[in-house]
Amino acid sequence: MRPTSRYRAAARVIAAIGVVSLVAACSGNGGTAGGGAPGGGYPDQNITLVVPFSAGGPTDTVTRMIAEPMAAKLGTKVVVQNVEGAGGTVGAGEVARAKPDGYTVLMHHIGMSTAPALYKDLGYQPLESFETVGLVTEVPMTVVARKDFAPATLQDLVTYVKANAGKVTLANAGIGAASHLCGLLFQSAAGVKLQEVPYEGTGPALTDLVGGQVDFMCDQTTNTSGQISAGEVKAYAVTTPERVKSLPDLPTTAEAGLPGLQVSVWHGLYVPAGTPPEVVQKLSEALKVALADQKVVDQMAKLGTAPVPAEDATPQAHRAKLEEQLGTWAKVIADAGVKAS
Repeated sequence: MRPTSRYRAAARVIAAIGVVSLVAACSGNGGTAGGGAPGGGYPDQNITLVVPFSAGGPTDTVTRMIAEPMAAKLGTKVVVQNVEGAGGTVGAGEVARAKPDGYTVLMHHIGMSTAPALYKDLGYQPLESFETVGLVTEVPMTVVARKDFAPATLQDLVTYVKANAGKVTLANAGIGAASHLCGLLFQSAAGVKLQEVPYEGTGPALTDLVGGQVDFMCDQTTNTSGQISAGEVKAYAVTTPERVKSLPDLPTTAEAGLPGLQVSVWHGLYVPAGTPPEVVQKLSEALKVALADQKVVDQMAKLGTAPVPAEDATPQAHRAKLEEQLGTWAKVIADAGVKAS
């Protein structure tokens, strides 16, 4: 299945944020990533911030929100570069192999913790190949369907898919994507195996859902809030313990009768292993400034999420989260018997 139109909600968000490279007041010397020596003068050239997913997706959207205030704090340009492919592993692998000088930074989501369980020959290891910089945000997910789908509530959805498992289509953005992981948890919590339809990104998947080509999916509020508010999709629940402020009428999965489906998509910044501690610290401090920026707070709120507290935007908190999530998802993926080709 192919997308029928450009993903409108993400386009509107990115248009507001700016799809071009984000520039601080002091623009640096215009160099490219990997060419300068870190230390007391860091940064003295452009920083490349790699997003391992397509432009217009939720991780790209969050990245572009924080790039401008980070650039202002660091006093240089932060150039967002999309390097997509293989569930985020292509871009992550490029950053892992980059010079550890602080000029190549990675924004990744929960997929960093699932890749080792999904891919046999990954080419990098999350804990060994990267230095953690800090967490950015934890985005709730929503269970949404085409607007004319028969089930009216989440309980109705569970009953319906059990009775029609061979006919119902569950869309996702590809193996290892957040929507795929949430879909695995849904099937586990509901006790059903469904026909999954993978796409090359969340934009095409949601476009086809709006167009009625697939039945339902899990996706991040950064993707679905606009469609839910506009009535373009049917929304069943949000996958977090508390309701989302931007969608106050949408119940949690626990309230809707499926407490086993709870997941949020956390994002964090990484640099190659061996990057000097003082460089990592400068990046972490810039991240904290960005997350405290009122414009960023307001933009995230419109998409149903919020910056993490300052104490979580640190290398230590980020690494602890990564370690915990690696163990959690290794079991979930092994139990599901899923492997990426």
